[in-house]
Amino acid sequence: MNLHGAGGSTQQARFGIDGLDDVLAGGLERDRVYLLEGAPGTGKTTAAMSFLLEGAREGEAGLYITLSETEDELRGTATSHGWSLDGVDIFELVPPESLLDEQQQQSLLYSSDLELGETTRMIFESVEARRPRRVVIDSLSEIRLLAQSSLRYRRQVLALKHYFAKHGATVLLLDDLTTDINDKTVHSVAHGVIQLQELAPEYGAERRRVRVIKYRGRRFRGGYHDFTIKTGGLDVYPRIVASEHRTGFERSLMSSGVDELDALLGGGIERGSSALVLGPAGTGKSLFAINFAVSAVARGERAALFIFDEELGLLYDRMKKLGIDLEAMQADDALVVEQIDAAELSPGEFSSRVRRCVTEQKIQTVVIDSLNGYQAAMPQEQFLVLHIHELLQYLNRQGASTFLTVAQHGLVGEMKAPVDITYLADTVVLLRYFEALGHVRRAVSVIKKRSGEHEKTIREFTIGATGLTLGEPLSGFQGVLRGVPNFVGQGSGLLGEASA
Repeated sequence: MNLHGAGGSTQQARFGIDGLDDVLAGGLERDRVYLLEGAPGTGKTTAAMSFLLEGAREGEAGLYITLSETEDELRGTATSHGWSLDGVDIFELVPPESLLDEQQQQSLLYSSDLELGETTRMIFESVEARRPRRVVIDSLSEIRLLAQSSLRYRRQVLALKHYFAKHGATVLLLDDLTTDINDKTVHSVAHGVIQLQELAPEYGAERRRVRVIKYRGRRFRGGYHDFTIKTGGLDVYPRIVASEHRTGFERSLMSSGVDELDALLGGGIERGSSALVLGPAGTGKSLFAINFAVSAVARGERAALFIFDEELGLLYDRMKKLGIDLEAMQADDALVVEQIDAAELSPGEFSSRVRRCVTEQKIQTVVIDSLNGYQAAMPQEQFLVLHIHELLQYLNRQGASTFLTVAQHGLVGEMKAPVDITYLADTVVLLRYFEALGHVRRAVSVIKKRSGEHEKTIREFTIGATGLTLGEPLSGFQGVLRGVPNFVGQGSGLLGEASA
């Protein structure tokens, strides 16, 4: 007997959650039993409903068998996401003991064996009556409690597996891990195991992530992938694997719009490369990075700014005083500006936003200001470096140029960055304060460029009503990068100073 529902079947049973289907290499292999596990609140019910609703869209009958929630609760969850459960049957499995009268409930003859057998019989009868193509059983914790022993529990799960294998249904077993978190019985029985987790940082919103622990006979995207629960279901953000994304493009030089800065950079920044702007607070790192975005817009390209540290209203006002109207560029749809709240956003979601900008909106210049704010969203430094590496490699292979800023600790003298990624960036621009002739001044130098020659000099720069102004190389000073230079030349070469 085959219980296939009406409608055509695709090769795989998709979840209807794009990111999760991507992680699963297309979806679930049909007519198999899968385990979806996670602590309460991780999103199992929402994911299971998405699975059934996707089946309904494909014309496949779906059945939600609930042992732990009422039908009203499930429909309330669906309503909160704006879903209609048309095409999905809900079978609220009433605990067998409630079918017995009060005398029988108190009888010693009534055992968990009888209750477990009655529960299984009711599950089978509901399937026989509805002939579903997709089935969700929520949750295994109830069956585990009735089984009382690991052996009887395993046999019960195997019985369910063999029953559904003969009747042609793709089954999702939910487990809330509330009874015995170390019981891995179903892991060995299920064709695939998907685990949902919720992490609670000491500050900020909770973080959720998904991991495919097992998937027999199928290559899948391993590791953890961030996800969020929003109105409309789960958004899963697959971890970027840069090697999967290669495109062809011309590696031309991009101008900053400032001739002296271009000269310092050996003609500009190469398209499809990354540049890191390092310096203490207030030296103008954001302005240097934004200059490249403004120059890209002037060339007729599109650019994106992801701002972690500064409130957008202040940024707009500050840039306008320097002759840069970011709001006008936004209005012309040439510039995308996003305020990023590090306490609320997971690294995976941020990477997904950047990726969508490049693929869907054809952004060619990306500014991330700053990496310090990015680090706040991902405190584990060793993983931050790997995360940045994959993101930069992905952007480079898409032909997008990336500019990152990093605020170093201190103002003058020896300074350190909170995380060292200078080896990842293709170009490193160093900004410094230095004292000369009774004034605090700013200097810029390029200390690394992979794709060609660059000036080895140090130039003073100022920030004024017209933006960035760079002077001639500071050949008369020694020790500028230390903050307190010695004058060793014939003329100061400083901006605004007459030569001696």
